[in-house]
Amino acid sequence: MSRNPVHHPVPDQSGKLAVVTGASDGMGLEVAVRLAAAGAEVLLPVRNARKGEAAVATIRRRVPGANVSLRSLDLSSLTSVAALGDTLREEGRPVHLLINNAGVMQPPQRQTTADGFELQFGTNHLGHVTLVAQLLPLLRAGRARVTSQVSIAARRGSLDFEDLNSERSYDGMVAYSRSKIAFGLFGLELDRRSRALGWGITSNLSHPGVAPTSLLAARPEIGRTEQTPPYRVIQALSARGILLGTVASAALQPLYAATSPDAHGGRLYGPNGLGHLGGAPAEQSLYPPLRNTSAAERIWQISADLTRTTFAQV
Repeated sequence: MSRNPVHHPVPDQSGKLAVVTGASDGMGLEVAVRLAAAGAEVLLPVRNARKGEAAVATIRRRVPGANVSLRSLDLSSLTSVAALGDTLREEGRPVHLLINNAGVMQPPQRQTTADGFELQFGTNHLGHVTLVAQLLPLLRAGRARVTSQVSIAARRGSLDFEDLNSERSYDGMVAYSRSKIAFGLFGLELDRRSRALGWGITSNLSHPGVAPTSLLAARPEIGRTEQTPPYRVIQALSARGILLGTVASAALQPLYAATSPDAHGGRLYGPNGLGHLGGAPAEQSLYPPLRNTSAAERIWQISADLTRTTFAQV
């Protein structure tokens, strides 16, 4: 079955500084390539320096003259997030785009971050919450657009505020879904607070649909030594152009949310194909779990308390 490639132009980003987490491979790397090609200076905070250097080489090969650099970041360590925040605030350059793309999915057994949080909740959600707080002065200075990646796994379910760290029971997929619901609620609350307090930040959400990214591939660092059966199915369907997206089309979703003049704060953007599994980027209705403003306010405050983070208004 042939596939019609999905294209979407990225507006000129000359003079803008873009920070993209999870850009050492896969979809995040494609996002970084497209932003560099549009003229942005792209900063890649990465956990693995070797993979980061390979990503920079790839970007420069595909975009000769690209302005791209690395910084160190491990989202599963709040100390690491704080260190990056210190470094970037010292550099003092306004951040115009922040794409919160990095994530971890379904460790076979419950694992914890350096700070004792369940790995998915701690990395996907709390690590990014802390990053936003650390960069808030720079985001305000750049009147930034912040796009946070959620997942179709956030379509159903709800947060268990009595067991956010999955200590009572652990199911990898449930914990992943909850981490994305929490993060989506945070991203929407960020937009509401920005508008109410005059921060000048526009915050929205994107989701990639389903594509053969590395989330379900072999990940020895989280105890998954082989590709999962779902990953093999996703690879096969994607390669044949059946329902699902590709890594390149998945990258269009956060790119659209972060750069299109038609994308707005407080909205969700994802692929427009059948079941929103693949296709071109388009606005979509907020998933039911993301419509609860009371839950959003609550997870904002709980997250700030857990990470001992303040959102300075200076």
